[in-house]
Amino acid sequence: MTDYAARRLIMVDTQIRPSDVTKFPVIDAMLAVPRERFVPAARREAAYVGENLPLAPGRVLLEPRTLAKICDALDLQPEEAVLDLGCGLGYSTAVLARMAGAVVGVEEVTGMAEEAEALLAEIGADNASVIAGALTDGAAAHGPYDVIVLQGGIEVFPEALVTQLRPGGRVGAVFMDGALGTVRIGHRTPEGMVWRSLFNAAAPVLPGFARKREFQL
Repeated sequence: MTDYAARRLIMVDTQIRPSDVTKFPVIDAMLAVPRERFVPAARREAAYVGENLPLAPGRVLLEPRTLAKICDALDLQPEEAVLDLGCGLGYSTAVLARMAGAVVGVEEVTGMAEEAEALLAEIGADNASVIAGALTDGAAAHGPYDVIVLQGGIEVFPEALVTQLRPGGRVGAVFMDGALGTVRIGHRTPEGMVWRSLFNAAAPVLPGFARKREFQL
């Protein structure tokens, strides 16, 4: 029988701590949430590998290091509300729910949102919920949010999501430029979003978050 708790500890000790993730709530969340429960059954043995894990065509579960470093940089607080876009089967939502006051996940792949809801209920994450819908629509009815996290690559951050963020709120996302990506943290200011680059990472661009290509003859 696989000892997933031991694998979780190894993941934290070899992937998370060496990546300058120091905040106790992040370490605690990565140790507590059973990552293997939130991946397709056929990929369970690879749940703790240090790379993006495929969930569906064009969709991945971000590698542990990337998610942990994003959470560390966002410095989530216990009273904050978080919008988790592209939450897949709910792993990131469960991790965020260990640190924040309330988390709303959004997933548009058919069946994933319902499965994520069930998995979150199974582990007792009662401050988290998942809704089915287009990722670019967010979940305005439950906002505004203190933090928005995107579980995949983006090329643009839509204005419709900026309006769901409280003034001073933060965003964590992997911005892709071709095959190269950079994690950026954004802050909503009166003048608009202000971004700073943190570290390199990569992920497939989420549906609806690609830059519109101009047609050229």
